[in-house]
Amino acid sequence: MMELNTAWQFGTALGLGMLIGLERERTRGEERTFAGVRTFSLVAVLGATSVYAGEHSSLTWLVGLVFLALVALVVAAYRVTSQNGSIGATTEVSVLVTFLIGSLCAWDEVAVAGAIAVLTMLLLALKGWLHNLAQRIETSDVEATLKFAIITLIVLPLVPNTNFGPEGLEVINPYKTWLMVVLIAGLNFAGYILVKVVGREHGLGITGLLGGLVSSTAVTLGFSQRSRVEPGLAPVLALAILLAWTVMFFRVVVEVGIVNVALAKELALGMIVMGIVSLAICFMLWRGGRSAEKAEVESGHNPFELGDAIKFGILFAVVIFVANAAQVYYGDTGLYLAGALAGLTDVDAIALSMANLAQQDPSSSGAAARTVVIAVISNTLVKCGMVIWLGAPSIRKTMIPITLALAVAGGAAAFLVG
Repeated sequence: MMELNTAWQFGTALGLGMLIGLERERTRGEERTFAGVRTFSLVAVLGATSVYAGEHSSLTWLVGLVFLALVALVVAAYRVTSQNGSIGATTEVSVLVTFLIGSLCAWDEVAVAGAIAVLTMLLLALKGWLHNLAQRIETSDVEATLKFAIITLIVLPLVPNTNFGPEGLEVINPYKTWLMVVLIAGLNFAGYILVKVVGREHGLGITGLLGGLVSSTAVTLGFSQRSRVEPGLAPVLALAILLAWTVMFFRVVVEVGIVNVALAKELALGMIVMGIVSLAICFMLWRGGRSAEKAEVESGHNPFELGDAIKFGILFAVVIFVANAAQVYYGDTGLYLAGALAGLTDVDAIALSMANLAQQDPSSSGAAARTVVIAVISNTLVKCGMVIWLGAPSIRKTMIPITLALAVAGGAAAFLVG
């Protein structure tokens, strides 16, 4: 009798092949293909059978021979379909992937086979979405991303992983600095791509959320100026601005967590306090006034532009040096002052510098978490200043009390963390 594990392997191969075939069958009306659900199922079983037969007959090369025969069949099928005007090779490549999925099942790598099958079906199902994304990505975006990838993959391993600086302040590490640049660029790129994917024009609330992923400062600046032109929209514009700030609160925890999980757990309490207060106010603003007005959210510059990356790297190096010097000469008080000053321009640099500091000296994690909270409060106050300076009186009346509430919540959070 067939062993239970062998039956499981063949059954999984059949099921995964059938699922991929069903997806391809679904698109048969859109394009002419040579393979449907039965063909994909049989190809997956063929892959499993080739491995099984090869192992039990000591002909381990059999799976390779069968795969080459399948390649020849797929090439022949592609020639026929291409002559009929169908030049896409998605189905043909999917057949080859399905054979390998069946083979993995027979090699008892069912989890890997399942993951590849799910990824394959996802790529097949997202055909229209991926085509739309490709149309929205500009040539300059691709070029900037490729440049950054080259610098990261080729230059990063050559960058010295050594600390530099005066005695007692050897904290400038080129390798770690560039790693932080890669991290921030990656997070910014995620927001950049999201805006490209979902489009630019949305309701004001969604615009605030998306804009917060790219730049909460840009959202504050743009909507404050708009409030002068359309003062009647002040409550909704305030909601959009506050949503952008809220995204920033949680984003800080994520980026710190990538570098230092322990510090992120301490920091999360403070950011949750500010986030809950912010979300509660957002809810009240949402209930108080709704608008069908729309706005465009700018995706900003590609964060993989080398100029922006180098600027952030320099800023990070300066912040981490100043923060460490302040702690050495003035203790935790100096660290808090450095956080407040750094928050006037950028939260990311001080957050990552504190993550590195707490990683090197775990005993300073409490002070590091409070420093990040102080930087967030400082940054929020600066953005409120933009509203006061650029916004209409109606939006000032809304945002000033909100900012004060967030500052009080942040002050309480600073005592809770650590």
